[in-house]
Amino acid sequence: MVASMTGFGRAEVSRDGININVEVRSINSRYLDLTLRLPRNFSQREKELKDIVRKYLNRGNLNITVKIAHDANGAIPLKVNKAAAKSYFKLLNDIRKSVKIRGQVGLEHLLTFSEVFEPIEEKETDELEWKLVEETVSQALENLNVMRAQEGSELAKDLENRIHWMENILNEVEKLSKERIPDERKNLHERVAQLIEDKFVIDQNRLELEIALIADKLDITEECVRYRSHNKFFLEALEKNEAAGRKLNFLVQEMSREANTISSKSNDANIAHLIIGLKEELEKIREQLQNIE
Repeated sequence: MVASMTGFGRAEVSRDGININVEVRSINSRYLDLTLRLPRNFSQREKELKDIVRKYLNRGNLNITVKIAHDANGAIPLKVNKAAAKSYFKLLNDIRKSVKIRGQVGLEHLLTFSEVFEPIEEKETDELEWKLVEETVSQALENLNVMRAQEGSELAKDLENRIHWMENILNEVEKLSKERIPDERKNLHERVAQLIEDKFVIDQNRLELEIALIADKLDITEECVRYRSHNKFFLEALEKNEAAGRKLNFLVQEMSREANTISSKSNDANIAHLIIGLKEELEKIREQLQNIE
């Protein structure tokens, strides 16, 4: 089934005091375009995240936001810089002695210096967080695809109805075309007779051949057959479990080409009116396809 390129997916995973929150928003695009918002310590892993996205999507403009938080009861990713703490303690004591302050240097004085703490740079912690990020992103993409599939199903129903409507119009066009061919042949005979008064001057067999060739050029059976073929392939593509957006766009282009040929060959107001309706419907289908993967 076809999938829409518009959707939203969200997932949240909590484990070992680490909370991962991921949101994915998708809109239509000719290609797969990604905008990633990651924590600074994972900025170098964008390529790995893009590889995960490509397993789930082929087209779309995606905005992915990853947030990481730690539980209050969990391990804080900081450690004490003992060298800095000792240096500040000695420095504060020197100041106290210099100005002859009786009070003692306490913990509250050391905590005013941010250098006393420094982030823990442990690869194991980063790897654990990254594994959780990968898991959460995958869940968010799965949820996104559920929404895209639901919307795609509704779009497919609408497109099927439009294709069936065009089939009925095409049948009416072909019927009108076949009905007017004898009249066109008669009109050609009458016009030729007016131009040539002496019928014995021209070759009657050649005249009949030329009239038959002109009448054949007015026949739109071939175009109608090709149009129906495109309709058939269009409906089949809607049922396949693969990205069909580009193929459907190509088929609509071919339908439009056949409609133009039918219009140019048919010198009839009723057929022209029906073809205008076909073209309007094709344009509506083309707009719908802009949102299909």
